[in-house]
Amino acid sequence: MEIKEQIRNRLTSLTPRKFNNGFVREAAVLMPIFKADSEYHMLLTRRTEDVQTHKGQISFPGGMREEKETLLETALRETYEEVGIGNGRVEPLGRFHDYISITEYRVTPFVGFVRSPFETKRQVTEVAEILHVPFRVFLDPNNLRVERNKHPGREPDVYFYSHENHEIWGLTARIIKDFFETLNLKL
Repeated sequence: MEIKEQIRNRLTSLTPRKFNNGFVREAAVLMPIFKADSEYHMLLTRRTEDVQTHKGQISFPGGMREEKETLLETALRETYEEVGIGNGRVEPLGRFHDYISITEYRVTPFVGFVRSPFETKRQVTEVAEILHVPFRVFLDPNNLRVERNKHPGREPDVYFYSHENHEIWGLTARIIKDFFETLNLKL
């Protein structure tokens, strides 16, 4: 079975963790996956130094929910705004667990398969770089580092993935780690 179908099936049977309180705003992100050179990848962005928060960090395309918008619509809109991939290229596969960010936002990830061929166009004030990270990077335990978090009442561990000259860490790394552990994909 193709990875895309494994992901869809596992997300369909998953009861995602949802937070109804304990946050100040709602945000949604897209976990864009695609196949290139016979290998599955995840598309991530490196934020510019000009954005208000999380300067220079690696993240998923996404952002704040606007009025009357569903969370999936938020994730798709933000993906188009940040990296230029329109809804017509993205096949939503399902919703993953909610997370509370260090800035007290509820972040809801959606997994979407990006149909090839596709082009990206970064939003230059928000996105410094678009990364295509092979799944194997996240599945290799040598690429994962764990540090104890010093913030009382927060998650005890902070995860870091190394990919080329980049370090993927914080909430993005936590979501990726949970995603691969929860779905237990067979490559």
